[in-house]
Amino acid sequence: MNISNRIAQISASPTLAMAAKAAALKAAGVNILSMSLGEPDFPTPAHVKQAVKDAVDADMSHYGPVPGTPGLRAAAAKYMSSFADKDGAEPVFKAEDIIVSVGAKQAICNAIETLIGKGDEVILPTPCWVSYTEMVRLAEGVPVMVRTTYDHDFLLTPEALEAAITPHTRLIILCTPNNPTGAVYSAEDIKALVRVLLRHPNVAVIADEIYNQICYTGICASWVNETELLDRLIIVNGVSKAFAMTGYRIGWLACKDQNFIKACTRLQGQQITCATMVAQYAAQMALEADLTCVKDMTRAFERRRDLIVSLAQDIPGWKVRVPKGAFYLFPDVTALFGKHTPADSAYAKSRSTTLISSADDLCEYMLTDGLVACVSGSAFGEPTCLRISYACSEQQITDAMTRIRTAIKQLN
Repeated sequence: MNISNRIAQISASPTLAMAAKAAALKAAGVNILSMSLGEPDFPTPAHVKQAVKDAVDADMSHYGPVPGTPGLRAAAAKYMSSFADKDGAEPVFKAEDIIVSVGAKQAICNAIETLIGKGDEVILPTPCWVSYTEMVRLAEGVPVMVRTTYDHDFLLTPEALEAAITPHTRLIILCTPNNPTGAVYSAEDIKALVRVLLRHPNVAVIADEIYNQICYTGICASWVNETELLDRLIIVNGVSKAFAMTGYRIGWLACKDQNFIKACTRLQGQQITCATMVAQYAAQMALEADLTCVKDMTRAFERRRDLIVSLAQDIPGWKVRVPKGAFYLFPDVTALFGKHTPADSAYAKSRSTTLISSADDLCEYMLTDGLVACVSGSAFGEPTCLRISYACSEQQITDAMTRIRTAIKQLN
């Protein structure tokens, strides 16, 4: 069969590809430590699992409303409004402003499909999550990659944003805390970008805040406070990361523009009908319950962050910034380009070369000889770095970093 051009031009997810490669090696008996996927290793909280059982017993097995159940939409609206700075004020979002999707990934994809047409430009500050680019291409839009720098903590500057906007620009997608860098935009950073966007009324914003509970700087600044942009602002969140519910596949978007909500709902109605009813009920219970479990997991992630940073700083050739949020380390490894592996390394035998010339090469070497799976920064638009997930136990972090250090010390 012929494959459509739209599908033929999009790439497979590099993070999922590396995870599959690591899983295949594990299945073959190789002792691989996987640091590639952004998936919390914590069990889903007990009260959420109980909610699943209750939903099954209550026969929540039929179709539900396309944009989500009323209970989850209301809970998500309250949850999203809670990130506003003003206590006691009228909630920013109401249930009618929420569309529940099969994960935050689908919420972002649907928003792009709803807003972007052929030739429309979408600004993507890089490094950025691997799927943004392919989602834009799938919508026949044009990804405009705006490279940020290690020295500026991988944050988009107002000057770079202004320079990237053209008459064809329709959207910018920003993620804070950021995947893959762990960088966090402060309230001042966001307001500086808003001042630029106010000069360009045709540019909408998707704010991906899926990691906003996993923040080590205190309360994470949210775009929900940018009231001047609410008529063209879409904020995305979900339960996957903060609540350790990746497999439940529940995320949502929040937007005050009801024309957009109606259009996006029509799209989703033709795609999936609705997200799984049992999972929606579980997500509602997660949002309505006390968030102590989320705070406990965030504290554990912070301890892991401190551990992996301390170990990474002892690895030759790595430059390391301390992540302020999410659960990824993103070291600059350019000092290792041009070095060689031992002649008898598994890397050299599989590729007929000992040369490490890129982050892709270094990633492959760490997999074949260090037996640690991570992801090259090139997958995220930054070929000077690696992404290493520390959403795993402290023991695994210690073991993996020991393996990496040993492998890298063998380069010459």
